[in-house]
Amino acid sequence: MVSKRGRLDQFIAGTLQISKKAVRGLLISNKVLVDGQLAKSPDLQIDEFSHITCNGVVLRQYQKQYYMLNKPDGVVSATIDDKHPTALGLMTGVNTDMLHIAGRLDLHSTGLLLLTNDAKWSAALMAPEHKVDKQYLVTLANPLQQEYVEAFANGMYFEFEDITTLPAQLALLSSHQARVVLREGKYHQIKRMFGRFRNPVVALHRESVGNILLDNTLLPGEFRALTKAEVDSVIQH
Repeated sequence: MVSKRGRLDQFIAGTLQISKKAVRGLLISNKVLVDGQLAKSPDLQIDEFSHITCNGVVLRQYQKQYYMLNKPDGVVSATIDDKHPTALGLMTGVNTDMLHIAGRLDLHSTGLLLLTNDAKWSAALMAPEHKVDKQYLVTLANPLQQEYVEAFANGMYFEFEDITTLPAQLALLSSHQARVVLREGKYHQIKRMFGRFRNPVVALHRESVGNILLDNTLLPGEFRALTKAEVDSVIQH
């Protein structure tokens, strides 16, 4: 979802199907409130979350929404899908019309999925230039080797895109399990990095994005609203 900014008079004229001259009359007569304040300027900039009333009638009152979902295996990070259940389909009791996913997970990947209707917030969270840490628990088919750690730290060249990945942290937890921290999200990046060692990824579980950690009380398929502290942890540029 793209943040929709525009002029107040254009919004009111379009919503009420009146002329901009008539809108100016409403403003002069103190009939319009924006976020609880009298609006006087026709070129006042508003966005999709501005609370706007005219003559006591609410014209717009969208509220910002932020959720975390513990995505199960086999669920797609999409709004609609013909073959598989979708992440938004799990959000029972929530109006999902304006929600979008901030950082998708593959069909068989599990864990932290963030959903919001705030495009600025999700952009700050996921934009590559902001380099937000994303932490994953990875289970491999074959035993891990110490040499993997240096290879991840040095970055890997992907010939198809002609790019070199940013340095990534790899911590070996056991013979077949590791924790990976990335600051980017190339296509199937973790699977492709372990693929350099011919070691298939058996399970991939996202534990955190930035300072937002998956709530360990959420069972697969469950969700909750983010706390104010979690929302505010995302620094918007």
